[in-house]
Amino acid sequence: MTNDFMCFKDRVCLVTGAGSELGIGFASAKILGKLGAKIALAATTDRIHQRVEELRACHIEAKGYIADLTDRSQAERIVAEVVADFGKIDVLVNNAGLAQVNKNENFKEFVKLEYEDWDRDISRNLTICFNLIKNVMPHMVSAKYGRIVNISSITGFVVGTTKTAAYAAAKAGTVGMTRSIAMEVTKDNVMINSVLPGWIATGAQSERGVEGGKNTPAGRSGTAEEVANMVVFLASREASYITGQTFVVDGGNTIQEYKGPSDL
Repeated sequence: MTNDFMCFKDRVCLVTGAGSELGIGFASAKILGKLGAKIALAATTDRIHQRVEELRACHIEAKGYIADLTDRSQAERIVAEVVADFGKIDVLVNNAGLAQVNKNENFKEFVKLEYEDWDRDISRNLTICFNLIKNVMPHMVSAKYGRIVNISSITGFVVGTTKTAAYAAAKAGTVGMTRSIAMEVTKDNVMINSVLPGWIATGAQSERGVEGGKNTPAGRSGTAEEVANMVVFLASREASYITGQTFVVDGGNTIQEYKGPSDL
């Protein structure tokens, strides 16, 4: 092992969904930046500029971009602006999805699901991912280097839960899309993988999620940084023979048969 293991010097990393100071996106950006990367952060509101200032306070080169990435023209614009500002994009962390500021989450049984509910969740949790990859990929293929990490979920691909049919479909779809793309671009030294978090203590975690975390083998929810550690490795040059894979970060929750209170 050399001293520059996991070094991101001169790498440009675009991290989406990084507006929350407690989220996986910002945690990933901080670690990448501390390892030498230049960071482009994207979110839907101007709070992204607070995150940029926090990175700059750590002597990390960073810039923020505001966009609704469900809008393909805005996704195209963001990628073009990052390339214009930094010259390239080496790493894409596709974290945007699930919750958005000022947009309510609707958990409904499938029989009560409206068409617009389905379209919104698919757009937010799958189409955003597609939009970014579609625009970033030509730059990576041309450069013969790239790392893409898609944040999916154990919901949909590994386990199911009620009132989340559209979300589960989108997250499972992300994994399927990742595998298909991997077979096409690995020859160009572009590696693309999925990370599937379980119960994670972010700002978006519900009371149900807190209780779920207590009943994992680890006995707690994970942290955003613990997920980010996996993201950063997959974003590194060292992950040069890993592609099309799914990595579960859930404290062992999905390997256990019984998931109730530990005293039983």
